[in-house]
Amino acid sequence: MTWPLCAAVSCGRIRLRRETVPGVVDSGAVMLVLPQAVVKRLGLSLGNMVKVRYADGRRAQRREAKGVSLKLLGREDTFTAIIEPKRQNALIGAIVLEALDLLVDCKTHRVMPRDPRGAVYEIE
Repeated sequence: MTWPLCAAVSCGRIRLRRETVPGVVDSGAVMLVLPQAVVKRLGLSLGNMVKVRYADGRRAQRREAKGVSLKLLGREDTFTAIIEPKRQNALIGAIVLEALDLLVDCKTHRVMPRDPRGAVYEIE
């Protein structure tokens, strides 16, 4: 299932650039992954080179994009993303789902807030 997400770059309270990107939710993936073209259009800051492993076992090195302000289902936070050169959509992994307190219903192929009134964070 594809979900629209809003990725943006901001400086303080001023949003500089914003783009709505189609995204695929994969609770088996860890990170947020963005297409290189989106990172360029948003002018995101580049981070370190990191090692990645794909579901089929391939390995590669990819650069990080820092300071991705992401909004999904009315919830928003800032993330570091992996930049994927040939990707056409975003990949929304477990870190984003956890940070936004979202659940995946595998039977209905839906993503939903655990509590519709707002995020609840377990701390102990």
